[in-house]
Amino acid sequence: MKFHCEEKPILWGGATASSQYEGGWDKGGKGMDTQDCRPYLVRTSNATTETRLLTKKSVNESKKDKLKFYPFRSGSDGYNHLKEDIQLLKELGIDIYRLSISWARLYPNGDEEEPNIDGIRYYDEVFSEIKKSGMKIFLTMTHYALPLYLVEHYGGWTNRKLIEFYIRFAKTIFEKWGDIIDYYLPFNEINAGYFSPYNGVGLLREENKPYNQSLVFQSLHHQFVASAKVIELGHKLVKGKFGCMVACFCYYPYSCNPLDNMKLVTDENTNTWFCADVLTRGYYPNYMTRFFEERNIEFEVTEEDERVLRENTADFVSFSYYQSSVTSCEEKEKTAGNLVVTTKNPYLKATEWGWQIDPVGLRVTLNKVYDRYQKPIFISENGLGSRDVLEEDKTIHDSYRIQYLKEHFEQIKEAQLDGVDILGYIMWGVIDIVSAGSCEMEKRYGVVYVDADNEGKGTYQRYKKDSFEWYKNFIKSEKERFHVK
Repeated sequence: MKFHCEEKPILWGGATASSQYEGGWDKGGKGMDTQDCRPYLVRTSNATTETRLLTKKSVNESKKDKLKFYPFRSGSDGYNHLKEDIQLLKELGIDIYRLSISWARLYPNGDEEEPNIDGIRYYDEVFSEIKKSGMKIFLTMTHYALPLYLVEHYGGWTNRKLIEFYIRFAKTIFEKWGDIIDYYLPFNEINAGYFSPYNGVGLLREENKPYNQSLVFQSLHHQFVASAKVIELGHKLVKGKFGCMVACFCYYPYSCNPLDNMKLVTDENTNTWFCADVLTRGYYPNYMTRFFEERNIEFEVTEEDERVLRENTADFVSFSYYQSSVTSCEEKEKTAGNLVVTTKNPYLKATEWGWQIDPVGLRVTLNKVYDRYQKPIFISENGLGSRDVLEEDKTIHDSYRIQYLKEHFEQIKEAQLDGVDILGYIMWGVIDIVSAGSCEMEKRYGVVYVDADNEGKGTYQRYKKDSFEWYKNFIKSEKERFHVK
């Protein structure tokens, strides 16, 4: 028997999220959502958790505060740059565009019987422009932003009623745009509900108290059930494929100490695999039994919930990957990362925000995910957050981003030769957007520069960075190499 490994053409794309990109928070009948309440705070370190730990008091203050700047209310002003931005993406030549719908733009409170007609008209135009450009559509149905009314009146995802409201929201999407959407993702980085409960599940923290972990996991369970019910309904109504997504951290042990390696297993199980295991395999993994018991975590799981999860697993798996992480049973120097703080890796360089750059970690993650689930994979988020400079001649020379992309793309191709079935790569924040972690505009990911600063000052005009031409030429060369039209 002869063995042969080969690269295959994949979809190359870019992504934005409605709360970080659209703006127009008070336009077209949109309701206030959870991200609209997060103020810009000047960073005192590379850690950004203080912008994600909101209480009832801070949310109430945000509704009447006239002094602080709330960056997600402006985003990248995509609401007023729709056609221009889609034309830029068309010029870039990407195969697929990942975007999200604002739940609060379609259902301002979240519990209405009928959708907001102005929200329907807006997304009619959005999807029409994307399809005219020839791009496939990867829709994130919920990307952190939850109608604030559902948090204040129902307790966010702690309340089982949200499953019903979410299915109504999903049904509207299927009926209005189901014929043109290619891939669906019910929840972005669903494991964020554990690390960042306000962002992930709309859970407010009590003043001067930690989060109630039973409420966190009850909320996550309701999202698991909602995701499975969306897949169940979607498979009946539309032709698109449905996935799940987690934030992956690619854990390494700090040393060959057996305790470091055991800690890697438990950290990886809890932080990465748990949510993906439930949504891809259809049941709660055994390793979580001990986790819940030792922490006195209790929540309701019905027999019907178990059936729905078992019978409606994800068609594909997707994940975000920005940096690798290190586990140690001893106290070591720490550094920041996507959602979590980790032990610093002495072998890696890091960004200004402390995120350690590790292209090989992407290959490791692709192999681990595919070996675990044996389902096609989307790299649904990856990119470099950096402080870019707009020169006097309106150019942006981001050679560091080009190098980052180049090195990560090489590892994607290595993973293909390893036998990993990769559907596509989606560059995060392809047009500059407000950072979900730090609420900063100046932590930029895109190949398109948006002229705005951390306080919303600027023209919001768009300028192509050097990386725009590089990514454009890369995609073109890949299509020529595989004879893809």
